[in-house]
Amino acid sequence: MRYRSWQPEHRRRRARLTRRGRFVLLVGAVLAAAAAVAVPLLLLGPPDKPAPEKQRTLLIPEGWRGGEVYAAVDRSLGLPAGTARRAAQSPTTNLALPAAADGNPEGYLFPATYPVGKATTAEGLLRYMVDTAGRRFGTARIADGARTHGLSVHQTVIVASIVQAEADTAEDMGKVARVVYNRLARGMPLQMDSTLNYALGRDTVDTSHADTRIDSPYNTYERRGLPPSPIGNPGDQAMAAAVDPARGDWLYFVSVRPGDTRFTADYTEHQANVAEFNARRQAPASS
Repeated sequence: MRYRSWQPEHRRRRARLTRRGRFVLLVGAVLAAAAAVAVPLLLLGPPDKPAPEKQRTLLIPEGWRGGEVYAAVDRSLGLPAGTARRAAQSPTTNLALPAAADGNPEGYLFPATYPVGKATTAEGLLRYMVDTAGRRFGTARIADGARTHGLSVHQTVIVASIVQAEADTAEDMGKVARVVYNRLARGMPLQMDSTLNYALGRDTVDTSHADTRIDSPYNTYERRGLPPSPIGNPGDQAMAAAVDPARGDWLYFVSVRPGDTRFTADYTEHQANVAEFNARRQAPASS
């Protein structure tokens, strides 16, 4: 026999929800589910942002020639050799060069440190350099200094490029610039080894007699006046020396040893300095 326990009728009935009660439970369930999803999302935090691009730079030193600048741009941007040179020569690059430059960027690829990113192009980098030169060389001080010496700004950039190539210190730059102006005033050829080096595509202090006979507009041993274009890209110090050179009557100079550049107006004294330079060059290196 099976026995059924007895309970009052009102306790045995199952509770029945009203329509309002069912609605409240449904809303509560939805909110609970949403909270369960939201908590892990809050713990995860905001979505990851892409890592910022690491900033790179390209340093163009004072005095570099155009060919050196183009090669550095190609290396920095991972481009095939010759890409930057072709960009510099293309009219579509729209370099803001002065008319006197005749489309040649030499002298206007201003030496400085430039930012390089993933979106940087050879054209954009070259425009940046030329625009920087335009700002640096386009001041009233530069224009006034050029007029003082009877030159255009472009010719002053040519002088500054020679100064940059021939001198190592700001003091010597001012003296080299004065030698250039003194020789121009006397109708003397400049006789600068740096212009020969530019014509021959080299960089040396050893100049032979044969070198001084080459047929080139950059041979300032044979031709009087300034060469037809800058021979490199001068910086601020060289340009400052070109517009405001040191005072002196010097016509000759030679760097006998590093840090010892001798300036003179006396040819005999200059010959003695050159002889000392040659003797030091020919002497065997000391241990």
